[in-house]
Amino acid sequence: MSDARFSDPAKVRVVVGMSGGVDSSVTALLLKRQGFDVIGLFMKNWDDTDENGVCTAEEDAEDVRRVCDQIGIPYYTVNFEREYYDKVFAYFLEEYRRGRTPNPDVMCNREIKFGEFLHKALALGADAVAMGHYARVERQGGQYRLLRGVDGNKDQTYFLHQLSQYQLSRAMFPIGNLTKPEVRRIAEEAGLHTAGKKDSTGVCFIGERNFKEFLSHYLPAQPGDMIDIATGEWKGRHDGLMYYTLGQRQGLGIGGSGTGEPWFVADKDLTRNVLYVVQGDRHPSLYSVALTATGVNWIGSGDELPMGAAAAAESFAAPGGLSSSAAGQKAGSVPAAASALATEGSLSPASGVPREPFRCTAKFRYRQPDQGVTVTPLGNGEFRVDFDEPQRAVTPGQSVVFYDGEVCLGGGTIDKVHKLEPSAAGV
Repeated sequence: MSDARFSDPAKVRVVVGMSGGVDSSVTALLLKRQGFDVIGLFMKNWDDTDENGVCTAEEDAEDVRRVCDQIGIPYYTVNFEREYYDKVFAYFLEEYRRGRTPNPDVMCNREIKFGEFLHKALALGADAVAMGHYARVERQGGQYRLLRGVDGNKDQTYFLHQLSQYQLSRAMFPIGNLTKPEVRRIAEEAGLHTAGKKDSTGVCFIGERNFKEFLSHYLPAQPGDMIDIATGEWKGRHDGLMYYTLGQRQGLGIGGSGTGEPWFVADKDLTRNVLYVVQGDRHPSLYSVALTATGVNWIGSGDELPMGAAAAAESFAAPGGLSSSAAGQKAGSVPAAASALATEGSLSPASGVPREPFRCTAKFRYRQPDQGVTVTPLGNGEFRVDFDEPQRAVTPGQSVVFYDGEVCLGGGTIDKVHKLEPSAAGV
């Protein structure tokens, strides 16, 4: 479906981030069919040569070349390995040093795909950049809004919540109005080389490698005691706190004892290097009632556009997917209750940084159903988020992302978790 907002797409140059996968391939195909001036750009962010000397990035680059040749668009390769290491991987390691669980995909989107990549695209004369993300952009009342992709199973706004108004003003997500099966079908009908290619999973720089082995090359492991948080009983030794995340069940090596129920990671004590575990998934130590978030980005806060960019964005007429009204009620449409929840209490911060408590929904991990919350500004850029219902395994270092219906309001990093009191363990 062509985007009716562009009167002459041939005069609009769009640089597409090509990964070698089916989503970015269809993104480029759709834009080409709509008449845009399309350029493919492949990012090499990591030297991922495996133990057999095979570099999967080279395989992906070859897939990009073949698809671009099929579509009939020029393509280039850009190396962002140094930038990725400095802005994403260094953050990844530092979070693990602090005993937290990082979210490198969020940082990659902000710093690389809509940072370094955007700058490179503009140098190529681009008016916008397009990615194969399941999300949408809409211009409303002089602001850009980030909307969920219509495929609720693939929506990626959770990973895009740190984008600014300027970044969104230059962003296009052509497949945001499609479901994954529809994307596959378009690729198959067009005979694209990547039509049947398996989706990539996990963190790109780890790939199929063993996580513990990979991390041990960069951070020294410090084994320590594993203790039952409920009884104080010593349960064994852990391999290093950095290898465990709150709520984790696998890899503890203490199954079969006690009641026979599974064991879970309940907490970490970095000072004493102790890993606390608990048996059964209903113990209150696994649940929290609130969190404190830092580094919160409010998408509607109206950050200043660079000199001249405001006029350019205005004339460009908000690149991106169709508005929610045009998208219809496809898979993943947000229930009316979720939108209604955000209207209870204070005004939603759709057009600025909130100054008083307000109601909305939130996710604390990807693919989690929306949870009702109350957000309260604490000052110094911190926000307290109180949950309507106790939440399991909310993890410092991960992202909390806020929504008003289908609109992503923004989000930040989970800095502190406020645990459920044992006496209130009605979970």
